[in-house]
Amino acid sequence: MFGLYTEKDVKKLVGRLREEYEELLTRRRGVEEELKEQNRTLQARVLALESERSSVSEALVHAVAEGERIKKECRSSADSERRELVLLGEKCRLLSEKLLAKYPDQEDVASFSAFVQTLNETLGDEPPAEEESGFNMDDVLNPKHPLDLGKLCKELDLMEEDE
Repeated sequence: MFGLYTEKDVKKLVGRLREEYEELLTRRRGVEEELKEQNRTLQARVLALESERSSVSEALVHAVAEGERIKKECRSSADSERRELVLLGEKCRLLSEKLLAKYPDQEDVASFSAFVQTLNETLGDEPPAEEESGFNMDDVLNPKHPLDLGKLCKELDLMEEDE
């Protein structure tokens, strides 16, 4: 059994195995280096995407906050404009009442009165009724005597009376 292989055959076989092993080892090292390079490239790409994601997230949060601010600002502006229109409608109504009282037969006064009524209907406002306390908006807008704001606030229960 020992005589089947000669020393030369064994050395030849070992040399061939060593060459195949070295060739496989070299290929494996090349593949390993390629994988390491791909890993480095992918890690860099992941870091870049995470950075972009945080930037996009921040931008979205900022955009939502800015949108909410704009909505709030628009609502506030619309409410303010609506209040101004209501006040204008009230002033027109008061003026119309004065004109009708002073010039009941004038055609232009009647047309202004119709306009004021249409305006109030459009605004959805009805003329305010006089309160039971005798509060008259006309007296506040055009006082016949100096206003005593303390007395007025007490009458409207906006301020407690001093005892």
